[in-house]
Order: sequence, then structure tokens, then C-alpha cells
Amino acid sequence: MPASKSAAKQARQSAKRHLRNKSERSTVKTDITRAEKLIFAGNLEEAKGAVAVAISALDKAAEKDIIHTNNAARRKSRLMRKLNQAQQVAAAKAEPEKPEKKQ
Repeated sequence: MPASKSAAKQARQSAKRHLRNKSERSTVKTDITRAEKLIFAGNLEEAKGAVAVAISALDKAAEKDIIHTNNAARRKSRLMRKLNQAQQVAAAKAEPEKPEKKQ
């Protein structure tokens, strides 16, 4: 039980903020998971769009101080690294192998 009126008000505000931030964090996690599933499934065109949505959500959450700025940057970096690696693998599979020249 808060000791003063101001402490009680701060507790109420904190509880409201907690609920609002919780839903926002959940949305960010869902966007990231959706993008990762598309990347691992090999749907790279859809994955690009999903990654853009996830990055946007991370930026917004960091801007509102729902997550730390460096946390958002780290998650964006990991997501982009996964997408880029998947694109490299897809490009390597698409290229036919060149036969070696004999000397």
C-alpha cells in the first residue's frame, strides 16, 4: 500500500503504462516471429515485407522507450543478418555451377 497520495498516483500510472507497453512489446515480438518464419520457410519476397514491418515496429517501440534503443538495434541487426544469409543461400542455389577449366 502506497504511503502517500502521490505514491498511489504513481503506482496507478505505472500500472497503466505497464499494460500499454506489454501489448506493444507483444506486437513487436509477433512481427519478428512472423518475419523469421517466412525467412526460414524460404518465402523471401514475403519475408522482405515482414522484415520491414518488424523493423518499423522495433523503431517505434524504441522511440517510445518501450524497449531500449540498443535492444531494438540488436534485434534489427539479427533479423537483417538472417534475411541476408537466406538471400545468399537462395542466390547460390539459383546460380549454375561453372565447370573448372583444365590446364
